[in-house]
Amino acid sequence: METYRAALIGCSRMGAFIDNEGSKTLPPYSHAASYEACPRTKLIACSDLRPEVMEEVGIRYGVPKNAQYTDYRKMIDSEQPDIVSVATQPEQRAEIVIYAAQNGAKAIYAEKAMAASMDEAKRMVEAVENRGVAFNLGTNRRWESGFDTMKEVVREGKIGQLRSIILYDSGSLFNAASHSFDLAFWLNDDQPAISVQANLPDGDSMINDDLLTEDPLGEGIIRFENGVTAYSLLTGRRGEFGVTTERGTLRSLSNGDEWEMRYYDSEKLPTDNDHYSPSDLFPDFTRRSSSLRIVEDLVHSLDTGQPTRGGIRTAYKSTELIFAFIESHIKGGSRVDLPLNNSKMRLHRGHRKARLPVFKQVNQ
Repeated sequence: METYRAALIGCSRMGAFIDNEGSKTLPPYSHAASYEACPRTKLIACSDLRPEVMEEVGIRYGVPKNAQYTDYRKMIDSEQPDIVSVATQPEQRAEIVIYAAQNGAKAIYAEKAMAASMDEAKRMVEAVENRGVAFNLGTNRRWESGFDTMKEVVREGKIGQLRSIILYDSGSLFNAASHSFDLAFWLNDDQPAISVQANLPDGDSMINDDLLTEDPLGEGIIRFENGVTAYSLLTGRRGEFGVTTERGTLRSLSNGDEWEMRYYDSEKLPTDNDHYSPSDLFPDFTRRSSSLRIVEDLVHSLDTGQPTRGGIRTAYKSTELIFAFIESHIKGGSRVDLPLNNSKMRLHRGHRKARLPVFKQVNQ
């Protein structure tokens, strides 16, 4: 079977070295480590503005010196990789994804958030779709086995229809809520969102005309076309997400370390006399690396021509929620209907400096 050649743009944490930090996230988690773990892919080149960081990628992943580029365009033109990983910040993402799509990439694995503005996101959609490029965004919870199981429990109907989704860990919009917004779509079978109402607690200090100078915290309400409502909350309950149905609840706690299912025993709608079942009934499942599953999904799409689990349109939808939250805050928390039109806001953190990744494994 064909081995697909992958190239990495952005060699910091999520690009190559986050697995060294001792996180509880199931490895492999970085792009480079996932290509290494997948028998159908090989990392053959990398690009970063810092030669000293690429040198560490070469040492760790066997990328030769002559395949390390400070100019990503030269890398794509010279190496012609099948898969391009874009693990930069959102401000650079669109330019790179568009160039990769227009210059030979067959598949793209881009980090979240998708883009720094809605205009850039639209141009990414156009470039990817025009060239038929397979695309996945690094919103990893879409590929976590526990949430697949949660969806299956709801689909079976034992605890009734889905009513609401609760995202206890919304966080900053581009870095964290990009994950949770995509999860809300995934748990609701990618039903369209029709409106949002939101608040950014520190947003006023970060909005300068059409520029957003920092990644703001955000909380709010998302309404979907099928009547389901998602509540995106800012709480201390990190990595906790859940759904409520007609007769029960399912939750993921401690960033996927614990899973809980509770439901009313009655087949009818619950009454004051009904009692919840025990909370240890969540079905067993096998945990797998979400990043590796993203890569495997791209490989499957390249093999078969079938759509990816994520896709560029799905990435666009979660990005639209980010900018709709910002728009709602600017309008004093008023409802903003979707699709979002004429958004001029752009994330631009001009003073931001790149952090050096952790090159050596942290002791557990």
